[in-house]
Amino acid sequence: MTKLQQIDERLLQEKIAKIIHQMQHLKSDRDEANIPIGIISMNNWEWPQGVALFSLYQYYKESGKKDILEFLVAWFDRHLMEGTVPEKNINTMCPMLTLSYLVEETGRDDFKQLCVEWVEYVMNELPRTEEGGFQHIVSGHANEGELWDDTLYMTVLFTARMGVLLNHEDYIQESVRQFLVHLKYLTDPATGLFFHGWSFVDRSHYAGALWGRGNAWYTAGLVEYLDMVELPEGVSSFLLGALERQVKKLAELQAESGLWHTLLTDPSTYEETSATAAFAYGILKAVRLGYLPEPYAIIGWKAAFGVLDQIDENGTVGGVSYGTGLGRDLAYYHNIPICPMPYGQSMTLLMLVECLKH
Repeated sequence: MTKLQQIDERLLQEKIAKIIHQMQHLKSDRDEANIPIGIISMNNWEWPQGVALFSLYQYYKESGKKDILEFLVAWFDRHLMEGTVPEKNINTMCPMLTLSYLVEETGRDDFKQLCVEWVEYVMNELPRTEEGGFQHIVSGHANEGELWDDTLYMTVLFTARMGVLLNHEDYIQESVRQFLVHLKYLTDPATGLFFHGWSFVDRSHYAGALWGRGNAWYTAGLVEYLDMVELPEGVSSFLLGALERQVKKLAELQAESGLWHTLLTDPSTYEETSATAAFAYGILKAVRLGYLPEPYAIIGWKAAFGVLDQIDENGTVGGVSYGTGLGRDLAYYHNIPICPMPYGQSMTLLMLVECLKH
């Protein structure tokens, strides 16, 4: 019997409810005046909020709780009414993934038209790197010629989803190209892990960081991607082969606590919860769906136990690193501060819901 099975289901549901409450009401106690965005409060529109919205939508689909759906619709309505929808870029694209599903839930044409507008930007206006990769342009930074592993989760999933929603095969094929181009330039051939980024300008991986959460965007993102689209067997086999090689290496690097370090191969960096929760979610879901062999589940369970230990009595997930840009030296990753974040809450939510399915 696992630790999760020993927890009364009612108590586990209470824990989930607290995690959601904390996610919806996070407030920044940090000075974010020196950055062009706010990434903690759910009142803002950026990638952390986008990740949180998508986890809430998935929880709504599992639970059927209408108050969650109402929260999601109200979140977008508020931004539309207040005129606070931001400029389009890789990271501000992330909330659009959830909105694409709300199109089907609500039948609202204004939601659909906004999704169409944003995906057309992706296809026709978003800056590209060499070989057609999505340049990781974000609020305040163009990041010319740069590929980041974050992009797959923040924008490529939405592109694929819109291909399905609108029956546009070219959108789906574009998403395939993005996965392949990113894996080509970000995969570390020695470990099977992924570098945080690649620059076509500098012809380098900058610090050569094998960053935990960046790797987790692939682990958690791939299982979502395969839920959305039907891929040729050769493509899906390639992507799943990359996943299995990644997970094999993760098994070697997992700390005794069940967590992984901020830099996966550097045990002197602190253990980080959001990456661990995303790894646990992706691994356990991949095992359940037959993408990974059953023995890999033990890695996911060990990670889940570690994340459980990071949830306080109020439902706040601890040990989560703040937003992390592409560092030019490894010391940068050592010094990323720790604070509660929407993606820490949301990846833990997804993990717990996935655990209940096992």
